Amino acid sequence: MTDETTSRSPAVAPAGFARKYRGLSDRAVAWLFIGPSIFLLLAINIFPLIWTIRLSLTNYRANRTNADIDWVGLRNYERILTDPDIWNSMQATAHFLIWTLVLQVLIGFGLAYLINKKFKGNDLWTTIIVLPMMLSPAVVGNFWTFLYQPQIGLFNYVVAFLSGVDPSSFSMIGDVNLAPWAIVIVDTWMWTPFVMLICLAGLRSIPDSIYEAAECDRASRWRQFWTITVPMTLPFLMLAVLFRGIENFKMFDLVVQLTGGGPGSITELTSINLKREAFEKWRTGYASAYAVILFVTVFGLASIYVKALNKVKER
Repeated sequence: MTDETTSRSPAVAPAGFARKYRGLSDRAVAWLFIGPSIFLLLAINIFPLIWTIRLSLTNYRANRTNADIDWVGLRNYERILTDPDIWNSMQATAHFLIWTLVLQVLIGFGLAYLINKKFKGNDLWTTIIVLPMMLSPAVVGNFWTFLYQPQIGLFNYVVAFLSGVDPSSFSMIGDVNLAPWAIVIVDTWMWTPFVMLICLAGLRSIPDSIYEAAECDRASRWRQFWTITVPMTLPFLMLAVLFRGIENFKMFDLVVQLTGGGPGSITELTSINLKREAFEKWRTGYASAYAVILFVTVFGLASIYVKALNKVKER
């Protein structure tokens, strides 16, 4: 009797579960599945954002938890927008952002165009090229700090071999004029393969029949490139720019390992400046307002860019 009851119990539970939830609509079942995800999204993203906005309107300091918290309104935002140090960090971020995007798009598209041509060793070269993006930014920062050393660094000797200058006569991460370009070079070396892969996907999505039709119309290679290749890979290029633009706007670990924001504050990006305001000067309310401004800036620019991307895709 016991064995019979035990053998029937697994079949009873699913039947009871089915009867209990048989009356649920598809919409209710969908909410049952996505509900936990929405809750986690609210808990991890939305609530901290709302809390940050609230702190940005106060003079709260995280290292003085027992001090009175005063409501300062928009005073933190006014101070940020009139602070010359903030604008200097914005200028450094803009220099880093623009030049990395330009170089990564040009080099990445060029590499993708070459690799798209089938040749012997294609897969091997593709694997070698994408190796840098598989490394940790902290590892890359330490690696290139060693390469940039004036006395023993390989980078200075390569430049000296090509230009004839003394390899110890300049320091990429110690010179005010060269340090901004030092971080641009490293980020370009690391993330150009990412842009290359996206462009390569775009190039291989173009049907061969289009090129065959163009050849029947006696279109030259140059004509095919500008009228077929570039327009049809443009959405992929714009998508790569969107991803890299967002990532480079909040770049932190790579630059910290390379220059720490120096020499002086010439490579102090907004993310580094924000960290110093929040965890070195402990001006939590001020740093919260700073973070809100950066969020609104990135969100606004990304929204405008996505609209432009959608218009390009619809053409």
